[in-house]
Amino acid sequence: MSRADRAEELFRQGYNCSQSVFAAFADAVGMTVEEAAGIASPFGAGFGKMREVCGAVSGMTLLAGYLRGYTDPADYEGKKELYHLIQDMCGEFEAEHGTIICRELLGLEKGQDIGEPSVRTEEYYRSRPCIGACRTAAEIAEKLLASD
Repeated sequence: MSRADRAEELFRQGYNCSQSVFAAFADAVGMTVEEAAGIASPFGAGFGKMREVCGAVSGMTLLAGYLRGYTDPADYEGKKELYHLIQDMCGEFEAEHGTIICRELLGLEKGQDIGEPSVRTEEYYRSRPCIGACRTAAEIAEKLLASD
């Protein structure tokens, strides 16, 4: 099973988009799905359903930080390399989907749909771009993992 397939499977189980992408790589980072899902949980639906940066993008960049993040605040080159990597990954996602902003992917206005988490139904899955976003983010992240 590909990481994109795993991300879709996790999303269909009810995990949010960020959890689905990051947890699809749980084994690669030495975590359980539950541990990875807990770390990624606040980033779903564009940061706690604020509809900002897509949660799938957040999960993808969280993995990049785990694999390539810098820890020394004086590491200018490490910071520069990580930021370039994130910009490239987000650029690839944006080229595929037109944006990295959750509300734009969903066709919403700022402040719209900030209430309760959505109930997952087949109509929900059919009407939203979230599965495709999870798949794209996992595919981009898989390239990063393969290069390590």
